[in-house]
Amino acid sequence: MYIVRGRAENSSSEQRSKTFTGVVWMDPVLPTTDGVTINDVFFTPGAHTHWHHHEKGQILQVTHGTGLVCSAGGDAEVLRPGDTVWVPPGEQHWHGANAECSMLHRALSFGTTTWLDPVSREDWARAVGRTGT
Repeated sequence: MYIVRGRAENSSSEQRSKTFTGVVWMDPVLPTTDGVTINDVFFTPGAHTHWHHHEKGQILQVTHGTGLVCSAGGDAEVLRPGDTVWVPPGEQHWHGANAECSMLHRALSFGTTTWLDPVSREDWARAVGRTGT
């Protein structure tokens, strides 16, 4: 056992771009340990992940702001502080801030993450239009 005091030791905030659209910052809380990775992820308005899935699932805990989450073939859902999302193993999805507000969530990812294509402009517009965010 070991205790992480707020964030991973000797780590720096990192701006993410390769698998995200928009400006996204990540702070490592727990580097990958026994197949589990924990990050605090800050999305600026409109920023979001590309489509992806996790070998053993993912938990998102929204702490600030307003966001969206969407599974392939489904409708986007609005996320607010206090919301917790369970994404089952292998389920393709994306998540991020809505168009007008930033969002911060803690992401607990289990197993390998497989990154896919960016969310299309049409899918993003449909998500924002349907949720009104």
